[in-house]
Amino acid sequence: MREREHYRYELRRGHKIVYFGITNNPQRRVFQHDNSGKNFTHMNILGSVVTRESAEKWEKQKIEQYRRNHYGDNPEYNKQ
Repeated sequence: MREREHYRYELRRGHKIVYFGITNNPQRRVFQHDNSGKNFTHMNILGSVVTRESAEKWEKQKIEQYRRNHYGDNPEYNKQ
């Protein structure tokens, strides 16, 4: 059985989503984003802990869904 150790999250600036991501350590990851200069107000952990494969699939789907609803644009900090 694969380990469930990955969190799915979004970064927001106010009500605007600026990033979708996955991590196995949310506290470290928010610190890394903050130190990289990303402008965001908070991180939301979405759902429960999942396998890496499931988290990667979710991330891809969320970015694609965002594009469909924002004229083909990615969230500000997700690269195309």
